[in-house]
Amino acid sequence: MTYTLGIDIGTFESKGVLVETATGAIIAQSAHPHEMIVPRPGWAEHRPEEDWWGDTVQIVRALLAESGVAPGEIAAVAASAIGPCMLPVDADGAPLMNGVLYGVDTRSEKEIADLNAEIGEDRVLETCGNALTSQSVGPKILWLKRTHPEIFEKTARILTSTSFITHRLTGEYVIDHYTAANFSPLYDVGKLGWSNALTDGIVPLEMLPNLMWSTEIAGHVTAEAAGQTGLAEGTPVLPGTIDAAAEAVSVGVRHPGDMMMMYGSTIFIIQVTDAPVRDPR
Repeated sequence: MTYTLGIDIGTFESKGVLVETATGAIIAQSAHPHEMIVPRPGWAEHRPEEDWWGDTVQIVRALLAESGVAPGEIAAVAASAIGPCMLPVDADGAPLMNGVLYGVDTRSEKEIADLNAEIGEDRVLETCGNALTSQSVGPKILWLKRTHPEIFEKTARILTSTSFITHRLTGEYVIDHYTAANFSPLYDVGKLGWSNALTDGIVPLEMLPNLMWSTEIAGHVTAEAAGQTGLAEGTPVLPGTIDAAAEAVSVGVRHPGDMMMMYGSTIFIIQVTDAPVRDPR
């Protein structure tokens, strides 16, 4: 028998579950609270080492202890998390600042207005599939570049919450396509890839994580991560995705017409359609 381990990083709490791979039966659950840091009105942050990776380590160890499952019996690990977030890291993958959170953080309003004026709202919507809002990572990267050039100069990669956890587990820099689509205006939904076609003034594309689908293998648990978490070295790790997308799949939202409303620190409504819907709202 094998097991699958999942981690979810929320706004105020991280959760984990260990299930039987074949049946989905829950074997063990764990949770760990953390704070949302608000340095000033309109800003929202997490501490990536303590809140994202620290919670992951504690939860994995708790799941293994509670279940009695041998680490070698775990077939795969994946994380879902709040998203999209913006976290610059150096060449070693170390955070250079706190992680800037999703749409609850509105610090990039000026950058949104400037990018809309430069590109045009219609072009953004046509290429990216959604309008620029506080949920978009691109304007927050531009905010970093403008207001903290000393940090931007040291930045090797721009990650989000799931990317950071996956990197700490595997050493790889990856992001799933669903999460990447929130990096507007840097992701082309028609081509399913990173693009600087709309603007080349934000970030070199090589600083963004490698694109993957959530069902692919991002890498394997390293010896260092195994020592910290208790997982077996070599355990497959998937790229994960945004929490709302993971929850939609978990409750059966898979076919056109299926819809889910998720209640949390924010509310998400997700519906499957049989064709793309581009709406500025």
